[in-house]
Amino acid sequence: MNRVFVIGVVLAILLLIDIYVYQAVSFVMRNFSSTSQQIVRYTYWFFTAATFAVILLYNFGDPDIWKGSTRSVVFTIIFINYFSKVFAALFLVVDDIIRLGRWIAGLFQSGGSSVSEGQTITRSEFLTKTALVAGTVPLLTMSYGIISGAHDYRIRRKTIYLPNLPSSFDGITVAQLSDIHSGSFFNKTAVKGGVEMLMAEKPDMVFFTGDLVNNETSEVKDYVPIFEKVKAPLGVFSTTGNHDYGDYRSWNSEQAKKQNFEDLKEAHRLMGYDLLMNENRYIEVDGEKIAVIGIENWGAGRFAKYGKLDEAMKGTNEAPVKLLLSHDPSHWDAQVRPNYPDVDIAFAGHTHGFQFGVEWGDFKWSPAQYAYKQWAGLYQQDQQYLYVNRGYGYIGYPGRIGIPPEITLITLKKGINPPA
Repeated sequence: MNRVFVIGVVLAILLLIDIYVYQAVSFVMRNFSSTSQQIVRYTYWFFTAATFAVILLYNFGDPDIWKGSTRSVVFTIIFINYFSKVFAALFLVVDDIIRLGRWIAGLFQSGGSSVSEGQTITRSEFLTKTALVAGTVPLLTMSYGIISGAHDYRIRRKTIYLPNLPSSFDGITVAQLSDIHSGSFFNKTAVKGGVEMLMAEKPDMVFFTGDLVNNETSEVKDYVPIFEKVKAPLGVFSTTGNHDYGDYRSWNSEQAKKQNFEDLKEAHRLMGYDLLMNENRYIEVDGEKIAVIGIENWGAGRFAKYGKLDEAMKGTNEAPVKLLLSHDPSHWDAQVRPNYPDVDIAFAGHTHGFQFGVEWGDFKWSPAQYAYKQWAGLYQQDQQYLYVNRGYGYIGYPGRIGIPPEITLITLKKGINPPA
């Protein structure tokens, strides 16, 4: 479909939404002073004009000149603005349907006259005001999710029992970070605070399961001094996520894209992370060993499949315990469980819990569950485990509602998992 036509349709729909909601705004403002009405009118339509300008410049200019954080903020404002208006419009539609019904009923009651003399068909003041109030709910909620939820780091603790865990590793703690998305950050102090929270736990090992950046490696430059503070006695191990390859932006050449990925690997080295690219490491304590395995991104469906699990597993046959770092949780059902039942625990991220949902005790809900069978927390199938981290950062919407950013702390114990 012609791009100009599609953009034209989108702008037309947005304009119709603006006109429709503005009728309610005008109705509520009818008793305000003329100066107040003018301020509201100009402000309202200024945002519409600015939105249209942004959409046109982004689609018909060079989108790559927009810095990641700037793009995120601008499009978040646009999204919140129109999401709130659509929410308000739903109430207005209900009101219009009711008024239409009354109008039709009036045709029959008054012998063919749509209204009695001296009457006019007016919008219900109650529903109109309710619509505007309802429209502020997502506005306030999403704003709070940015101001408070984006960096409201939570430590989630789990204990996993493994019967084949060497005694030297009994009680070892493994911390997990995932989905840093450094290109989205807007509060460096808060990001640093999350790292300090992690280090206060003094984990024995740290796993980072991918998506260090959004689109390009330059995004992480200012955050290397922060994330290099992540240390652990037995090592910090990392792998790549789907956003780390530069697949989501245009490049001047294939060589530029390759160099970007080389720069990403260098960033891991500068931070002191042992980046596992379809390979493994043996971790030894008091003469006993376990294997840490890491693969490049591999996701079911449309996501890139760079990972080579067969290569990553080579040489691990003798390891009594195997811990796998794999960014996308869909990999667990697609490849890991069917082919490698000796992988004890897989660590993943990727979903972010959609950065929106409800978690209350054992109950959890998020739109993520309609896209991913395993989307947050600990899962078990037979003797294998999968832990899906909810993510440290965010992308797109620069906030979180009900699904706060996560620092995982897993304690490994020797034995059989006790009954719930």
